[in-house]
Amino acid sequence: MAARISSVMKLTILQTGEVPLPLRSRFVPYRRMFETMFDKTGQGFSYQTINVAKGEPFPDPGALEGVVITGSAAGVYDDLPWLEPLRDFIRRGYQQRTPLLGICFGHQIMADALGGDVRKSPKGWGLGRHTYQVTERPDFMPQAAATLAVACSHQDQVLVPPSDAKVILASDFTPNAGLAYRNGAALSFQPHPEFEDDYAVALAELRRGKAPDALVDAAIASVATPSHSADVANSIGRFFTQR
Repeated sequence: MAARISSVMKLTILQTGEVPLPLRSRFVPYRRMFETMFDKTGQGFSYQTINVAKGEPFPDPGALEGVVITGSAAGVYDDLPWLEPLRDFIRRGYQQRTPLLGICFGHQIMADALGGDVRKSPKGWGLGRHTYQVTERPDFMPQAAATLAVACSHQDQVLVPPSDAKVILASDFTPNAGLAYRNGAALSFQPHPEFEDDYAVALAELRRGKAPDALVDAAIASVATPSHSADVANSIGRFFTQR
């Protein structure tokens, strides 16, 4: 009897951070947010999670079908023992054309590893639902709307993209919010399509005292803007399955 070949693509989630401690009793871990997001696309994925921030060893990127690098409270400039191995993993995965997705910190560390400039932005906190212009339409998002509204939570930004990247999503606040790389197998976004609205609101509220109250209030109010997170998730799903 011939062996049955599975059509389900396995995504390896590299977990680089945790839900903030004050919110952990109310919200699922980041890995589960991504699993839920991808499950809702109906495109057929299975998952494994490697918590690299807790010292779990990096796999060979060439042996993986697809990789997701999560958000984190860490910055690319921090002195953490797992950051250089992560950069090395990204560079090797890029050379081997392993499909790579980075979200928020993942977006930043991919840009940092591949030659971009990432820093804490003088613009301050990006919170709540931001609206981004679609500046390019790669093959996995050919019918994307002109603008996409997606939740975000960050201070750091990609100030200068790597030379191998083209900007596909931009705003006045975050000019390099989405990057598609020229090897055809690397993609990253600053905003969080995996966040549900209640978590985006809770994160914004958690920044009160660190970010100005008026900014937090505006971020919470912005969640009333209709979300395009599902559209972005579907595009990401196609990015993986087409590769």
